[in-house]
Amino acid sequence: GEGLVPGGIGPETTQTMDIIKATLEAEGLGSDRVVKCLVMLADIEEWQTFNEIYKTYFDSDYPARSAFGTNGLALGARVEVECIARR
Repeated sequence: GEGLVPGGIGPETTQTMDIIKATLEAEGLGSDRVVKCLVMLADIEEWQTFNEIYKTYFDSDYPARSAFGTNGLALGARVEVECIARR
């Protein structure tokens, strides 16, 4: 698997969303098929930076979303995103 990209919330968000996009594409799906995402941030104060990058991965119709600040993310990450898509 891929390691954690250095640089904090910005590069980590891009890496995370690129992986989600690639996973969708491998199944023949686009981001328009995402119906719900759960966002976990090591520091909720980084929400704005995360969101500016996140929203570029979707057109105007954003999926439903839950978000919260947490600690203990894998590999010491700043962000983790879980998405549910429909076929």
